[in-house]
Amino acid sequence: MADLVTIEKQDGVADVRLNRPDKYNALSGEMFNAIVAAGESLRDDAAVRVVVLSGNGRGFCAGLDFGSFQGMAGGGRSTRASAAVAVPEPRSGEPEHAAQRPAMIWKRLPMPVIAAIHGVAFGGGCQIALGADIRFAAPDAKLSVMEIKWGLIPDMSLTQTLRDLVPLDVAKELTFTGRVLSGTEARELGLVTRVVDDPLAAALALAREIAGKSPDAVRAGKRLLEHTWHADPGTGLDLEQELQRALIGSPNQIEAVRANFENRAPKFVDPA
Repeated sequence: MADLVTIEKQDGVADVRLNRPDKYNALSGEMFNAIVAAGESLRDDAAVRVVVLSGNGRGFCAGLDFGSFQGMAGGGRSTRASAAVAVPEPRSGEPEHAAQRPAMIWKRLPMPVIAAIHGVAFGGGCQIALGADIRFAAPDAKLSVMEIKWGLIPDMSLTQTLRDLVPLDVAKELTFTGRVLSGTEARELGLVTRVVDDPLAAALALAREIAGKSPDAVRAGKRLLEHTWHADPGTGLDLEQELQRALIGSPNQIEAVRANFENRAPKFVDPA
């Protein structure tokens, strides 16, 4: 069987693709495991400076595999968590449960993650895309917080991602209705960063641009914003100083200065 998630690395960019195209990359238990394993494999890879996450075939991800609901229709109690029971436990200090990890793993990576959305991103697929730092979507892409259709709530870390993108009333409307949004509508509401005709090409282009910056500064920038966005002022201001002190005078910071003064492309080393 082909890998359910593929990874190709080039020039500091990891091109990660959900690879169950015959099922619109729907989330079986095996797919849950493969997504988490892919994220974990990148987590400590110092040579990876940016990740691009997309789906092969006609859509990004259709959400939970419909077959998982057959037991529920007959009164069964199958859940995402039980379907993905083999997913490795989070690292110490990370609160998410197994069903939340396919989305949270991208938020936890030290390097930026850009999602490229085409076709559908429904339910769990939408939540996985929301775990990325930046999202590009095609104008005719279809996104939905679809769990209400099946009598459920979104439980794949939506509380930690959607809150940063839309007001509470909008989050409630999407959760209560399961309304399907086009890529254009999703951009108007703030769910996606940019709408482009070819989201994968645009995501890869931005990834290459970011990969040309100091990886130490890029990773520090992600850490700064992730750790302070909902923190008190003291926490944010203290972390700014801590991270900046570590960057000033470091080899990559010095190289950034020299490259600018010498009007040449910088040559950064991978983070320690």
